[in-house]
Amino acid sequence: MTPNVLVGTASWTDPTLIACGRFYPPSCRTAEQRLRFYAQQFPLVEVDSSYYGMPTPQNARLWAERTPEHFTFNVKAFRLFTGHQAQPAALHRDIQQALGPDVPRTLYYADLPQEIRDELWRRFIEALAPLKAAGKLGAVHFQFAPWLLRNRASMAHVEHCAEKMAGHLVAAEFRHGTWFHGEQLEETLAWERSLGLVHTVVDSPQGFANCVPCVWDVTNPQLAIVRLHGRNKETWNKKGLAASSARFDYQYSQEELAAMLPEVEHLATQARAVHVVFNTNHEDQGQAGARMMRELLSVNRR
Repeated sequence: MTPNVLVGTASWTDPTLIACGRFYPPSCRTAEQRLRFYAQQFPLVEVDSSYYGMPTPQNARLWAERTPEHFTFNVKAFRLFTGHQAQPAALHRDIQQALGPDVPRTLYYADLPQEIRDELWRRFIEALAPLKAAGKLGAVHFQFAPWLLRNRASMAHVEHCAEKMAGHLVAAEFRHGTWFHGEQLEETLAWERSLGLVHTVVDSPQGFANCVPCVWDVTNPQLAIVRLHGRNKETWNKKGLAASSARFDYQYSQEELAAMLPEVEHLATQARAVHVVFNTNHEDQGQAGARMMRELLSVNRR
């Protein structure tokens, strides 16, 4: 396989993955056993739990201890940082108390006092430190909210995030087409380069406001990320799904993945590393797709 292309999945703990019984052997019953098994199959994983709630240094230390020396974790940024909303329960107990009894039921980053924001950044970076110290932290992945259109305020917020994460490799994924419409495509890529952001190549259903085109380009020579969300138009914006993984209910075909190989190979000539992440996390669809992509890359290099 192309040596600088790492293939993995978003999450290794999705309940539907565990329940389907097709990836983990019956002997893998604990969190430790599952991560150790996963890390024997793939060299890369994306931590998605950090988007829903602040990660902890304790968990990061365990992740580092339970994986091989050269294993890589990409970690999703906490949702408040990316323009999404969060409930107070997603915050540490002492921060909830500091916000007082009149805290709104739904919080946005702009709602928080400056000292609370600063403390959240400090704790987030502290939680990443064990992975970074072990040499296992890849990119910190910012999946920005779909209502962040390409305008002055949104760009200022992205620049703010990049500044707060100085010293880390930061990847940006946008979810609104305005970032790549017409001449704004090249302007966005140039702006990402100026900030040192890792551009995320997004494969997803097309024809929705919260989708972006698949732009195969490199904006940071250290890394390129390809993030595969599937192409299920029926579930992409469907309301009331029982689990978030149902939104990405899609099995890539061999033909679809093979069509991406020339682009992935080209990225590998432009960046020191390429991460191909399957976010089709319904049951074992991501793992099956990752294995297929890995095999296609191996065949392509023979």
